Amino acid sequence: MLKKIVILLFFPLCIKAQNTIGLPEIINYSKNQYNAGAQNWDIRQDKQGVIYLANNEGLLTFDGKSWQLYPLPNKTIVRSVLIGNDGKIYVGGQDELGYFLPNRWGKLVFTSLINAIPEADRSFGDVWDIVSYKKGVYFRTSNKIFRFLNGKTAVFTAPGEFAYLETANDQLIVHDYEKGLLYFDKNQLLPLLPASLVAGTTNSLQLPKTDGVTSIIPIGENKSLITTLKNGLYILSQNQLAKINSDNNALFANERIYAATMVNNEWIALATTNGGVYIIDHSGNIIQRFARTEGLQNNNILSIFLDKEKNLWLGLNNGIDFIANNSAIKNISPQLNEESGYTAMVQNNQLYLGTSNGLFVAPLQPAKDLSFSKGNFSLVNNTRGQNWNLQQINGKLLLGHHEGAFEIKGNTAIPFSNYAGFWNFIPFRSGIIAGNYKGLLYIDGLVQTPIPNFNESSRFVAVDANLNTWVSHPYHGIFKIDSNKQVTTYGIQQGLPSNLNNHVFFIKNKINVATSNGVYQYNKETNLFEPDGFFLNLLGNKSIRYLKEDKEGNIWYIHEKNVSVIDLSVEQPQLIDVPELKNKMLSGFEMIYAVDQHNIFLGGERGFYHINYKKYKQNTPPLSVQVRSLKIGSNLDSLVFGGYFNRLDLPAVQLEENIPQINYDFNSVQIDFATSLHGYLNNIEYSFRLKGLENSWSAWSQRTEKEYTNLSPGKYVFEIKARNNLGNESAVANYSFVVLAPWYRTGWAYFVYGLLAIAALFGLYYWQKKKFIQQQLRFQEEQKKLVYIHELELSKTDGELAALRNEKLEADLNFKNTELASSAMHLVKKGELLTKIKTELNQITKKIDNEYAITELKKMIKTLGEDEQLDEEWEYFTKHFDKVHSNFIVSLKLIHPNISNNEIKLCAYLRMNLTTKEIAQLMNISVRGVEISRYRLRKKLNLATEVNLFNYLIAIGNEDATEQ
Repeated sequence: MLKKIVILLFFPLCIKAQNTIGLPEIINYSKNQYNAGAQNWDIRQDKQGVIYLANNEGLLTFDGKSWQLYPLPNKTIVRSVLIGNDGKIYVGGQDELGYFLPNRWGKLVFTSLINAIPEADRSFGDVWDIVSYKKGVYFRTSNKIFRFLNGKTAVFTAPGEFAYLETANDQLIVHDYEKGLLYFDKNQLLPLLPASLVAGTTNSLQLPKTDGVTSIIPIGENKSLITTLKNGLYILSQNQLAKINSDNNALFANERIYAATMVNNEWIALATTNGGVYIIDHSGNIIQRFARTEGLQNNNILSIFLDKEKNLWLGLNNGIDFIANNSAIKNISPQLNEESGYTAMVQNNQLYLGTSNGLFVAPLQPAKDLSFSKGNFSLVNNTRGQNWNLQQINGKLLLGHHEGAFEIKGNTAIPFSNYAGFWNFIPFRSGIIAGNYKGLLYIDGLVQTPIPNFNESSRFVAVDANLNTWVSHPYHGIFKIDSNKQVTTYGIQQGLPSNLNNHVFFIKNKINVATSNGVYQYNKETNLFEPDGFFLNLLGNKSIRYLKEDKEGNIWYIHEKNVSVIDLSVEQPQLIDVPELKNKMLSGFEMIYAVDQHNIFLGGERGFYHINYKKYKQNTPPLSVQVRSLKIGSNLDSLVFGGYFNRLDLPAVQLEENIPQINYDFNSVQIDFATSLHGYLNNIEYSFRLKGLENSWSAWSQRTEKEYTNLSPGKYVFEIKARNNLGNESAVANYSFVVLAPWYRTGWAYFVYGLLAIAALFGLYYWQKKKFIQQQLRFQEEQKKLVYIHELELSKTDGELAALRNEKLEADLNFKNTELASSAMHLVKKGELLTKIKTELNQITKKIDNEYAITELKKMIKTLGEDEQLDEEWEYFTKHFDKVHSNFIVSLKLIHPNISNNEIKLCAYLRMNLTTKEIAQLMNISVRGVEISRYRLRKKLNLATEVNLFNYLIAIGNEDATEQ
């Protein structure tokens, strides 16, 4: 009994000792990186490669570039997640279940199904499992299973307590602590194992009622591997349960299997809460183990998932780990990455690795890929310190060591030369030429002869077909030691681009030198170095540090800190980069050891790397790239597109109605893109362009975002494609968006601008027309002025003649007025004279007594008193007056027909502008009588007080003259 206890106690250590010598890369994602809860309970992947994790703080997604968290409305833990056949992302939380779907902007939005559950069943605690089965979706809690099928909800109550739900071999199987394994038959839960109904009637075991099933993995027709938390592994076959026959079962029971998944048709990965991950076969044999020692963040694994690339995702109790389990590149570290790798050699089914701290050896099993050999490295005796080189010569394994040259026999290094520091060994004639710290040593049996006159450190040595030994020193140049042991130095003058950083190699039966300006070859005819045309065509003038030819003729090389290979197994040489090893080689001490196409060993800064080169070239999953986000704003922090075009079951194609329209104020955008090939992220390069802005594709690079600033209004299509290191390209993915024009460049604005332009044209037209009319008027006025001036000039003489005529007429008028006035005065004088004569005759009559004389005198007086002659004279005066004054009297009578003769006389005298006294004399009345007559005349003519009588009379003649 004690012996069994000791075996069990030390069994985990034995398992650790028997791990594979090569381990895949493990990438750790801490909670600070993904910025969510520590625990991750379930993992799934969609068709595009995006990873979904059920996290303590919600649904967590990872697209290979960025993490995104989607909390549930009630902010509870998400315990389970499923990508449904209907493209929905189903999640289960605490008293919450539902699904996420993208909205039109590509952002995941949660829809709860809680209202579809009967109200009495809505308090159900955690949803631990979600399974899709025959068009239905099943949610398992501890006491209930909810089925959503065709819009209807069914509730199944646990007989005891549900522990697990999964599909296997076309059955939906549930484990109940009380009733054991059950399966769904339509709407019933029926026992899967007959013995669960009648104990002891069959040989089938029953699961312990205190232990729960944690996974059911189909491993054949009607056969499944069942894992339990506390009791290890079971085989379910033909509805019969049996415990697996493996010595490891006790270990698995102790480690607590919490989840499991298929790795391939032969291997299964077990996730434990105490011991990390175990890779086993169907019989329970351990193939590999991954624990904290191998690089996990912790050994408590809550969930495990195999992605599309056959790599493993681990949901930890604190963090997330990614194991590149299907990678063709493995890390081999004899001392857990604590040493640098310098040399490697396979001999007699053993792998020897020379490091900075000793030579280690491990046994190899017969397998194509030696990295899967299980074993523990042990130190070869007498090899502590720097181990520079291993070489097989004549069946012997020779070790170049800091302290000398050794032959490896068994597990011990036996010195055979005490010269300081051996870099290498090369067969030479019947012996060996060995490069060391102080030059070259020729070893032939027991005879060791230094090459004379040469003491350069000889780490790079090559021997050509003519048995010339070539040595290169990075800082001193190239040296040739011929068969006569004569040393010739080569440098710039002998064709090399520099005297520094030259490394000599024997490639394709030629002496080649890797330089900082490409690869050069030695020309025997000219005794000079020249660029090697083969390498020049393929590599150009790249700086090359290391060259190695493998057995298939492929040429491995180091460019700066990148590992690459010229693959010559195809018709045309193909350059293949190995970006997974970038910056991992030991700079200045690079080493590549090619056993065959399945086993390429490389020395690194931390241990060694193993490449299954044949698998590496075949591991080419289909490439796809997707636009993951579009951000806008001055700080590019406003998310417009969240990465999803449609439901996950539909093609990832942008619909026309989902093309966003971006306001011109936010015309700077950032577009993120990624490919979700999580095991090949370092191998992917991208090229892109923005149609509508640029026509040519960008140079290939590993950047996964692009910013465009100050975009003009219009429609843009961002196109992106990916390329891996083997030269394979993906299909082009695209995303469209529209930058709206500013308000002053919209259709309405241009319509208004058009109206304003038309109005402006009309305004301009009318302004021009008005201006033309004004110009015409000004022209006409100018013409009139010119005509007027011309007329003035022409009429100046006429005016002068007219003036003379007017002067003559005026003189005539004045003369006639003078005559009229004279005539009038003559009449006045005559009247005065006659009056005087009559007066004197009357006085004479009174004085004389002669009757006859008196009679005669009276006749004379009578004659003088008669006015007939006066009337004739008046008539004469009137005619002459009308001629002079334009028929004034005639016009006056027409205007005032009731006017008397005396009033006409008064008007005539007034028009002649005679004084009141003169009028009184002409009318033979007093001055007072003239004024009275004038007053009466104004009344007779109906003149207003303010009207001047003279002006009125002057106007009568002038108006008539004008009319005539």
